[in-house]
Parts: sequence; structure tokens; C-alpha cells
Amino acid sequence: MDQQSEWLRVEPIEGSRRVGNLFWACTTLPGALGFFLVGISSYLDRDLTPLLPSSQLIPFVPQGIVMCFYGISGLFLSLYLWCTILWSVGSGCDRYDKQGGMISLLRWGFPGETRRIYTRFPLEYVQAIRMEEGIDSRYVLCMRMEGGQQQNVLPIRAGEYSTPRDMEREAAELARFLDVSIEGLDEGG
Repeated sequence: MDQQSEWLRVEPIEGSRRVGNLFWACTTLPGALGFFLVGISSYLDRDLTPLLPSSQLIPFVPQGIVMCFYGISGLFLSLYLWCTILWSVGSGCDRYDKQGGMISLLRWGFPGETRRIYTRFPLEYVQAIRMEEGIDSRYVLCMRMEGGQQQNVLPIRAGEYSTPRDMEREAAELARFLDVSIEGLDEGG
């Protein structure tokens, strides 16, 4: 839930704890275990899959090797998804403080020295809110900054907008709060 007053706006960022990631983590794990057990069953010449009894086992070379490979790959993918969900990678919050004149961006990464990613910069550096179309037709809001080189900072939830209208509404609210202009999708550059 966003918190907003006349001088302060705080937007929480969901990160990797999304329903889609949880769905894929839950479905990848049993699928990968199934592939791995079928591959190992073919190597041992014994049926290790009680839920999927088979009248004859597949040969280990090449089908069993491929099944083991897919199973191990799926287990690593599932482990990665569960770790990102557990550590809540990508979550954090954006804090826009007009009274203090600062914008603070906080994100959580993987454990280590850079687990906490924290950036602060003065509010007057923001020149515009920019709407862009990202990867796979997902929409992204950026802040165009002033300085020696034009930089784009991704302060807002990337890819969470189902339609351009949702993104435009969010961009208009933020631009109104920050008192800056909006740059659209169909502007070249």
C-alpha cells in the first residue's frame, strides 16, 4: 500500500515474492524430481517412481541421461526461484521526500556485500518521468535525470502495468507529486 502526504510519498516494491514466481517454483520442483527419478531409475534398472509405475524402463543411454540432465537443470532452476522468493530479491521501497528534497531508492539483492542497494539523490535532479516499453511489451517508468549525461533510473515497479493506461495513471500521479513533466512512449528518444 502506497503512503502519500503533501510532502512525502513512499511506494513499496514487491520484488520476487509474486504469485507467478511462487507458481513456477512450486511446479518446477516436482517436475524436476520426476525427471531426475526416471533417469536414475533407468540407470539402476529399478522403478523408483511409485506414483508412475512403468511396465518397462527406458534405456539409460541416451534417454536416461537426458532425463537426469533435465531433472538436475530443473532442480537448480527451482532452487534459484525458491532462494529469490525467500530472500525477497528486488523488493524495497521508493521514498520521495519534498520537504527534505531527497529521493531514496532501496532494493534488496542476493546475500553478500551488495545485499542492500540504497541510492539517494536530490529531488531537483529529476527532469521528467519517462514512460518506456521494456522487454516483452512490459511497461516501465523511469526518471530522466539532469547532469553531464542523461541517465534513466528505474524507480517504479517495472512490468507491473497491464496496460499503457495504468502506466500513464501512475506516471501522472508521480509527475504531479514531483512537479515535473512526462515523456511518452511515442516520443522518439
